[in-house]
Amino acid sequence: MRRIGALAKISDESGVVTRTFASPAMSRANQLVAGWMRAVGMETHEDAIGNLIGHYAGKAGTGKAHAGKATEVKTLLLGSHLDTVRNAGKFDGPLGVLLALACVEKLHQKRLRLPFAINVVGFADEEGVRYQSTYLGSKAVAGRFEPADLKRKDADGISMADAIRNFGGDPAKIKAARLNPKNLIGYLEAHIEQGPVLEEENLALGIVTGIAGQTRSRVSFLGRAGHAGTTPMSLRQDALCAAAEFILAVETLARRTPGLVATVGQIKVEPGVSNVIPGEVHLSVDIRHAKDSVRRSTQKAVKTIALKIAARRKIKLDGEVVHETPATACSKYLSGLLEQSVKRHQKRTLRLASGAGHDAAILGQITPAAMLFIRCKNGISHHPDESVKTGDVRVALDVLNDFILRLAKIHGHV
Repeated sequence: MRRIGALAKISDESGVVTRTFASPAMSRANQLVAGWMRAVGMETHEDAIGNLIGHYAGKAGTGKAHAGKATEVKTLLLGSHLDTVRNAGKFDGPLGVLLALACVEKLHQKRLRLPFAINVVGFADEEGVRYQSTYLGSKAVAGRFEPADLKRKDADGISMADAIRNFGGDPAKIKAARLNPKNLIGYLEAHIEQGPVLEEENLALGIVTGIAGQTRSRVSFLGRAGHAGTTPMSLRQDALCAAAEFILAVETLARRTPGLVATVGQIKVEPGVSNVIPGEVHLSVDIRHAKDSVRRSTQKAVKTIALKIAARRKIKLDGEVVHETPATACSKYLSGLLEQSVKRHQKRTLRLASGAGHDAAILGQITPAAMLFIRCKNGISHHPDESVKTGDVRVALDVLNDFILRLAKIHGHV
């Protein structure tokens, strides 16, 4: 918890917690966490996209799970992400990295080497704030990174490729960041729940069954700006009114579809002047559901709604899907082992689905993945009020340690 506090002081913006992909704050965060990793017996490096990796060798050798290189022992991946949303809380992402680090610290204190290596990963980008393309870090590790994304530009016009170079990475070597699935045992991520279920159930921990699929889109309504006092209502092509109608229609659609969530989280109005009819509105749409078929059909319905509104109001429509992640089921095997560990430290177990996206959704495409949720106050996340109980973190650490040793017994004598 002290490390969480120290890490939260590193930010791109004064007075709040903001760490975006390949930013100066991310560089400082990686340096700080790397120092903690080395202090507990890990070797560290940053890969070509800026993921921080701490390697704790297994007892059979010191081989690392690098792409294209044979290893003497298989590797268990632990971790989460070190980037944040703007004006974030302290725990979303970093808690998973620092819990993993604490697990290795206990092994190091006992001078205990396992039948497998452990790689603790602090992913460089999960939130997608800077380039509106989430999971850049885990996609690189999973070999799912799209080279076309390197051309994306941030709000300041800096391309992703240039940002990576400025950070000290190498866009040309991102493929080399890929891990060989044959060398992996699996991936385990601890994360705050970001929801209210555990608190309502009075439980510290929950086991994640799966992660909802997600589609992010960019939508633009292109009308015509005009004088607010001289343009009759009947002759207006008000892009903001079209967008307002669209936003409420998206909400209505989501409310009547069980399990579906849909959010318009960004909106930009141009020219943005009080006495000028809005000529352009650019907005984001985020659609999530545990079933990909429902998510895809909703995306089509949302597009149809936008087209009808634009046609009726005689304005143009533009847009594209900027990010899409399929629903991911967590490994039944690893989740079963995790449940056995939870039973040792909590009165009962609870399984629940995740509506939020996580790096586990990407790693789960190449290796068995499991997630442990930790209770957070009022279910609040992506906000400075984000909070967890120290006692819950202590129980989570005990469970993770138990899980690692349980897995070690399966793979060989500790």
